[in-house]
Amino acid sequence: MKFYFTLLLVVALQACNKDEMKTYPPPVVEDVNVDFYLTSPDEANLLTLTTSGIFPMVTNSNFTINVSEGTSYQEMDGFGYSLTGGSAMLINNMSSATRSELLQELFGTGENSIGVSYLRISIGSSDLDASTFSYNDLPSGQTDENLDNFSLNADMTNLVPVLNEILTINPSIKILATPWSAPTWMKNNNNTVGGELLPQYYSTYTNYFVKYIEGMAAQGIIIDAITIQNEPENPFNNPSMVMNAQQQRDFIKNNLGPTFQSENITTKIILFDHNLDNPDYPISILNDATAKSYVDGSAFHLYAGQIDNMSLVRNAHPDRNVYFTEQWIQAPGDFYSDIRWHVRELMVGAPRNWSKNVLQWNLAADPNSNPHTDGGCTECLGAITIDGNSVQRNPGYYIIAHSSKFVPVGSVRIESNTSFEFPNVAYKTPEDKIVVVVLNNSDVQKSLNINVPTEPISVTLPAGAVATFVW
Repeated sequence: MKFYFTLLLVVALQACNKDEMKTYPPPVVEDVNVDFYLTSPDEANLLTLTTSGIFPMVTNSNFTINVSEGTSYQEMDGFGYSLTGGSAMLINNMSSATRSELLQELFGTGENSIGVSYLRISIGSSDLDASTFSYNDLPSGQTDENLDNFSLNADMTNLVPVLNEILTINPSIKILATPWSAPTWMKNNNNTVGGELLPQYYSTYTNYFVKYIEGMAAQGIIIDAITIQNEPENPFNNPSMVMNAQQQRDFIKNNLGPTFQSENITTKIILFDHNLDNPDYPISILNDATAKSYVDGSAFHLYAGQIDNMSLVRNAHPDRNVYFTEQWIQAPGDFYSDIRWHVRELMVGAPRNWSKNVLQWNLAADPNSNPHTDGGCTECLGAITIDGNSVQRNPGYYIIAHSSKFVPVGSVRIESNTSFEFPNVAYKTPEDKIVVVVLNNSDVQKSLNINVPTEPISVTLPAGAVATFVW
């Protein structure tokens, strides 16, 4: 009897509690009017428009990126790759329909495009052509000081047609052109590898640049800028040519600069185009007032040195620009480490140190990292791998796309604070959008806040992930 009484009491109490229990609607998560694109190291997200893990900003102890439109820095010229001769060959050998679709994806501005806005090409061959060539190759012992035999024919098969197709998609794309070597008969070793430009040919080589710029213009291709020599301190590549700072200064000061001026050539002259371990090279040239008067700025790679040295050069001559023009990814690539290093050091680090552009190295290679010259790079992983009509998108594709797709030419870098765990860079676009590129530079999932005037957010990023936010 006692058992039944206890049972009835429990049932009654439960019924009472049930009647008195308050009910609440499920929590409402507010939508945020922010586009959130995510790439994660496990490749589960690849420039994916994402809605999970992002909320209106709430009070918390997480790191906050404060973005301020009130402080602005350099205007951006664009993001992209080197369209090597080998890249152009692989693209040109695709079927017409596949090539058109790929170029629209790379250079268009539609929903499925990544908006590449800057290209670097070689004057003559780079080491990622199938063979070495210049525009004035002669039999051994012959010279041609009047450049009567100058011809762009070597680029007419692949590079020029591909560039013209790109220009129909993006007529305003900026093009930087760089020689890997002068014609061998102008050099003191008569070889494609190493050697120096003979002073007696400074004037001839100046005219070589003029003929190149005018010849490309005749093909509808405007060269926005040139650098004087790719990696002028590297005598080992094929092709390559050594040019010390004094030689480069004298060539610009006494020949190239005055000729460009007299011929009304508006193509920018950019110094150095080599590693950030030697900022004194471009600074020493800019310290010469006459040479400086012809120069737009200095270009860098990061195979040695530190990215902060771009600011050192810029601050030494704040009236001249700095550019980041090359960084390779070694085949077969490591998605996790490649994304993290390149985004942290280049996509964030270079613009935060005044760079007006960021260029990765080769746009395309085949599955065996071909083509390349004898003695050229054998492990340069393209941003894309092209195998016939098949395309594989590699780390370099996403590294550039996280900026190129959302930060068009004319965008201005604006103020944002940074941290070791969340390196970031912020921009204001010509359409008055705010864009923030952020890396989770840690090995664990992390949350952070981004405080912008329009719609502050809190967001969670996977370990090693890169994200772009657009307001």
